[in-house]
Amino acid sequence: MSLRLATRLNSFRLKGGNKISSADALKAVAAVKGIAAVELNYPQHFVGESADILKLAGDLGLAVTALNVRYDGPDFVHGAFTHPVKANRDKAIAISMEAAEVATKHGIDHVILWMGPDGYDYLFQADYAALWQMEIDGFQRVADVSPQTRVSVEYKPADPRRYALVRNMGEALVAVSDVDRKNFGVTLDYCHLLMASENPAFAAALALAKGKLFGVHINDGYGPADDGLMVGTVTLWQTVELLWVLKQGGFKGTIYFDTFPDRLDPAAECASNVAMMERLWALVDRVPVAEVRKAQAAQDAVTANRLFQDAVLAH
Repeated sequence: MSLRLATRLNSFRLKGGNKISSADALKAVAAVKGIAAVELNYPQHFVGESADILKLAGDLGLAVTALNVRYDGPDFVHGAFTHPVKANRDKAIAISMEAAEVATKHGIDHVILWMGPDGYDYLFQADYAALWQMEIDGFQRVADVSPQTRVSVEYKPADPRRYALVRNMGEALVAVSDVDRKNFGVTLDYCHLLMASENPAFAAALALAKGKLFGVHINDGYGPADDGLMVGTVTLWQTVELLWVLKQGGFKGTIYFDTFPDRLDPAAECASNVAMMERLWALVDRVPVAEVRKAQAAQDAVTANRLFQDAVLAH
């Protein structure tokens, strides 16, 4: 396995129906074979009992590969970077800039912005061009904190807003172009792509071609909602094609399990994700690249699919 695997700390916060501390959750993550890293939420995992979370992660041998910024509470119900009140916008941007400062200080090279509060719910509610410019201005301010710290937007078509401002890969890449910073890119979340009716492999290929695919959050789902199911359990072939594109595109970043094992044992669920990723990565290694390329050049769907099916059925 040539890619580093990370998981979501909050997936481990429930044990026997009870919420456990971030420290205990981190220890449970470290016990899962094959997990080398975690991604933490900012500021959620840096306050109260979680204040020493980075030290504990290091002591447990877990790399922290990204900080995921979250905008919680009543101040951001009506937006983060696009809140109609300037003081609230400034607060959201300040939290994000703090995350970039913490990341830079501790050698964490990636900050991920999921702009869940930013969007609209009704027609005629918003000046779309004004909202977009607010979003771009905020992105630029966060990216400018440190040129060596990558910042990316994790897009999602809806939830909690009925229409998110950055809904799909095309819009995310428009944002990347408008931000115009070398350290600003995109994080792809598999379930979010399904929600947006996107083909995951195609979306990844677009970002890879621009050198802007900074992160991959992997999971699975049925499409309409952010299900966060185990990897490869619903849309197996789309997952295989995504991994093929990542491999062929030279993606070297972290694969992060963004799953919600609410009714499962989180350690067993995470171990299942690790095993599936190892199997699927080995699968795409078995597929003959030259033959696939030849079939794709001819847009020969029968041959291309047979090559991948043979890689599965022969083993």
